[in-house]
Amino acid sequence: MNVLVVGSGGREHAIVKGLLKSKGLDSLYCAPGNAGIALDCECVDIKAMDFDGLADFAEKNDIGLTVIGMDDPLIGGITDVFEARGLKVFGPRKNAAVLEGSKAFSKELMTKYNIPTGDYRVFDNADEALSYLDSCKIPVVVKADGPALGKGVLICGSKDEAADAVKVIMRDKKFGDSGNRVVIEEFLTGPEVSVLTFTDGKTIRVMSSSQDYKKAYSGNKGPNTGGMGNYSPVPFFTPDVERYCMEKIFKPTVDAMASEGRPFSGVIFFGLMITEDGPRVLEYNARFGDPETQVIIPRMKNDLLEVFLACAESRLSEIELEFTDEAAVCVVLASSGYPVSYEKGFSITGLDKASEMEGVSVFHAGTGKEGNNIVTNGGRVLGVTALGPDIEAARKKAYEAASCISFNNKYMRNDIAADITRETLWKMG
Repeated sequence: MNVLVVGSGGREHAIVKGLLKSKGLDSLYCAPGNAGIALDCECVDIKAMDFDGLADFAEKNDIGLTVIGMDDPLIGGITDVFEARGLKVFGPRKNAAVLEGSKAFSKELMTKYNIPTGDYRVFDNADEALSYLDSCKIPVVVKADGPALGKGVLICGSKDEAADAVKVIMRDKKFGDSGNRVVIEEFLTGPEVSVLTFTDGKTIRVMSSSQDYKKAYSGNKGPNTGGMGNYSPVPFFTPDVERYCMEKIFKPTVDAMASEGRPFSGVIFFGLMITEDGPRVLEYNARFGDPETQVIIPRMKNDLLEVFLACAESRLSEIELEFTDEAAVCVVLASSGYPVSYEKGFSITGLDKASEMEGVSVFHAGTGKEGNNIVTNGGRVLGVTALGPDIEAARKKAYEAASCISFNNKYMRNDIAADITRETLWKMG
């Protein structure tokens, strides 16, 4: 089968590398891809939001399945365009991708179907939101309603910070139309865990757990980013916690979407907080996470193409997911100044040395090509992932590989997976 992956980041590179192991794969393409992805498959110069151009390519090249990696095309309705032309897609339709596209929608869905989450209020008027801050409990979380590249969630420790967040989102339009509405949400405490799941709209299969590091700087300081590193599996996401989440969160979400006439097929990403009162949903994403994908797919034993097809063909009940017992740690190499401002175009060296290390994969996120050189072309440049018998061994190897790679203004957190606890912080009953 010929397969097309849509996207250009580290997530898509991990998907590409996973698909290359699939037995049923004939030809693999990625649009638009990046310099690293181009080393593994043919990249096509079509932008991810050019739905008709992508569909034309799929028809002309006998693409049997198109895998949508990015959120914007899914929220914009790329699956609907492809399906209208008889093309098979892995990823939800527009009316289901709203699960990520609108935080207000997702919170209202959780409230309606008794899916545990934090208390919240939704505002489409800045003055009303600011007035509410006079009476709400601080600290509080202020979120842009729409997608904002992982940067539209602001944790505010004072009323003044919360007011500034409302103004930045709603009045200054830092995140564009995504800030037409805001969700002001209860601040929950506890460890966070990311859980990716496959679903065909009826059946749901849980992938291995992972934990993301959102803050730009070591010690969980600085602004939120799209993610500076990740590890898998998470010790405190125990079988008991997973069973609770399946009963109270995962399956109810899939069933709720079906009940609303929005059957969801693809990946639902559950961002969870394990509070003293049990797991709570912080957010949903309608696709693979980034960099969660970079630690999940390397541990997956299944044929990835078979799983994608099972979702797209509504037969996921036939699949049981399997993962290796190894741990994985991903360290993101970023451009200094990310996520605010940074320079591009610096040559990257040491990629071959890092990639040749046993158990190491280097996933390209923001890279480009200048002549024969691979250069930096984004804030998050590379994701260096290592497998090991345990988290500490994987962490050591990931940082060793990361140290082999050099470019001007290279920056990385030095504490990814350094603060792991094996304590179960919440137990049923």
